[in-house]
Amino acid sequence: MVILVLNCGSSSIKYQVIDMEAQSSKLLAKGLVERIGLPEGDLTHKPVGKEKFELHQPIPDHTTGISLVLQALTDPVHGVIRSLDEVKAVGHRVAHGGEFFPESCLVTEQVQEKIRSLFQIAPLHNPANLEGILSIEKVLPGVKQVAVFDTSFHQTLPATNFMYALPYEYYQKYGIRKYGFHGTSHKFVAREGAKLAGLDINNSKIITCHIGNGGSITAVLNGKSYDTSMGFSPVDGLVMGTRCGNVDPSAVTFIGEKEQMSYAEVNNMLNKQSGVFGVSGVSSDMRDIDKAYEEG
Repeated sequence: MVILVLNCGSSSIKYQVIDMEAQSSKLLAKGLVERIGLPEGDLTHKPVGKEKFELHQPIPDHTTGISLVLQALTDPVHGVIRSLDEVKAVGHRVAHGGEFFPESCLVTEQVQEKIRSLFQIAPLHNPANLEGILSIEKVLPGVKQVAVFDTSFHQTLPATNFMYALPYEYYQKYGIRKYGFHGTSHKFVAREGAKLAGLDINNSKIITCHIGNGGSITAVLNGKSYDTSMGFSPVDGLVMGTRCGNVDPSAVTFIGEKEQMSYAEVNNMLNKQSGVFGVSGVSSDMRDIDKAYEEG
């Protein structure tokens, strides 16, 4: 059974195609779509046993990126399957599951609506994640899809760590709390790290770091998430590609008042105009910044 796995990030799509055999699994291909939304995008497709294929062109959105991935998978030269009919299931990484999803689940219309209801909390990721689901729904109708949530691993946070010191009614009314993200990464890294270090994961204290265009750090106690740097949304914590990370809330309200910004404009500034991009004024991609530095 051939399974396609998609990880639609804020500016990238990672993917793998895996043949799930009776007793094992076999990787057929993997690849990466990068620099989505920037003037020049990249697709790197790596089929097992064949030459790597690269494509460089503008990739304005995730729908375009996914279309390029599907074309690469079925290409006569560098493809790994004859047609998309061979794909029997698709797995998706979804950033925010709120308190709805402590575990992975099959995608239904109700699941899609809950993912959509969290757009305001995760504006860079959940729309891209849902876009991936809807795109697959169009090109592979009837194929089962599974959502794996970044927030699920952090559902073990104790209330002393996930509650904010805000009026409690806002937690009751709007679910305002720390959720944490990159859970699939932190869970995997903690377990692999414990193996390599010869630790019993169920009796351990581990710090895991997820560093990319988005970044977070998690304290893993006895194999379970105990505290993490990201909070109510993925904008919290470390400085990231376009997200500001930790910042005094008063600085945000001060800027908003001085610049006469709407709430939507403030949200856009924190999520898409800050971080490495905001500080450098050049790009969210360190390669672009290094090049600009070398050019003076």
